[in-house]
Amino acid sequence: MKIASFNINGIKARLEALTAWLTEAAPDVVVLQEIKSVDENFPREHFEAMGYRVETHGQKAFNGVAILSKLPLADIRRGLPGDDSDEQARWIEAVVDGPRPIRVCGLYLPNGNPVPGPKYDYKLAWMARMEVRVRELLATEEAFVCLGDYNVIPQAIDAAKPENWTTDALYLPQSRDALRRMENLGLTEAVRTRLPGPGVYTFWDFQAGAWERNNGIRIDHVMLSPQTADRLEDAGIDKATRGGDKPSDHVPVWVRLAA
Repeated sequence: MKIASFNINGIKARLEALTAWLTEAAPDVVVLQEIKSVDENFPREHFEAMGYRVETHGQKAFNGVAILSKLPLADIRRGLPGDDSDEQARWIEAVVDGPRPIRVCGLYLPNGNPVPGPKYDYKLAWMARMEVRVRELLATEEAFVCLGDYNVIPQAIDAAKPENWTTDALYLPQSRDALRRMENLGLTEAVRTRLPGPGVYTFWDFQAGAWERNNGIRIDHVMLSPQTADRLEDAGIDKATRGGDKPSDHVPVWVRLAA
């Protein structure tokens, strides 16, 4: 089973690029971030014609997440638990009902800038809520994966120029510590497991020739529960999509699990 994540930065703007990647990469399940669309305007029929079931958690003009799956989906949940007042569409989860079911949690973690301020407070509070949810899932001992745009640079090796990020919400110690606490609960960070060296990035800004200079950062991650990590066969990053026509500023990340 191949499970992927892709921050597409607008479903309307990236429909052709997303379609081309889906055709080539053929993931069984993909979670999307920043669809920037309300549910009723998402091009559901387009992806259904490609063989995908579609579940969305949309928001007008901002945020928005989705799951596309070639396998049946059950127990679909929208929104990260823990704050009923949170109206931002950043979390969606569902059980992929295959021969060995797996819960897929797609997330778009807040950016948090500018720092200090309410946006950073929201980021840290959101990460604390996510940690609670991860603890709940671990207690069930079911197989699950939490993947998406985490908006956190875990280590210096995950940025071409880490010195440029020292005051940014993506690289502040509090952000990195919050991510590390979740990983230390027993999660496996799949991409680093398979690609431990430098130069592994998932995001290149549209400004200042970042792509041409390979001035990237790694902020899209795939975290596996112990039951899922036991099935890990491979993981990777589809870097070539960033050089395509009308690309997103992110590229897909993916894992392949034993059936």
